[in-house]
Amino acid sequence: MKNQLAKVVDKLQSKPKWLRGRLLDFALGSTIKFIGTASLNCRELTQEKAVFFLKNRKKVQNHIGTVHAAATSLVAETASGMVVGMNIPDDKIPVLKTMHIDYVKRSTGNLTAVATITQEQIEQLHKEEKGDTVISVTVTDDASVEPVICQMTWAWVPKKRK
Repeated sequence: MKNQLAKVVDKLQSKPKWLRGRLLDFALGSTIKFIGTASLNCRELTQEKAVFFLKNRKKVQNHIGTVHAAATSLVAETASGMVVGMNIPDDKIPVLKTMHIDYVKRSTGNLTAVATITQEQIEQLHKEEKGDTVISVTVTDDASVEPVICQMTWAWVPKKRK
């Protein structure tokens, strides 16, 4: 059964391709303000995969002109959180439990984060009242280099406490 976010994404599929991304970016940025503030762009959002793009521009740069460390973590966290968000039942709340990021190279240009979730993880989200899982996410820059190695652990709890 699809949750509220998945239903919204499905509805947008009926819109023209050129408009779909803009509408989704607006919806996500209006709901999660920091996504809008940083101007993240959703390139793909399905039950199994989330792809988010961050343009290297002044408002997200550090002192050397590359994407700031915090903005880099934001694009990775957003992609991983959205793939969880597409699958979590509406009666549960997703919460980032841990974020481990190793900054291994200087980035070049823009960043793209790709997060994936397995069928087993989706089943776990549906079966267990609360729990956690590690979401695979890869961040690459314009030179196809991975400037960070990251691991995002997402937890979930019931919306209503017993």
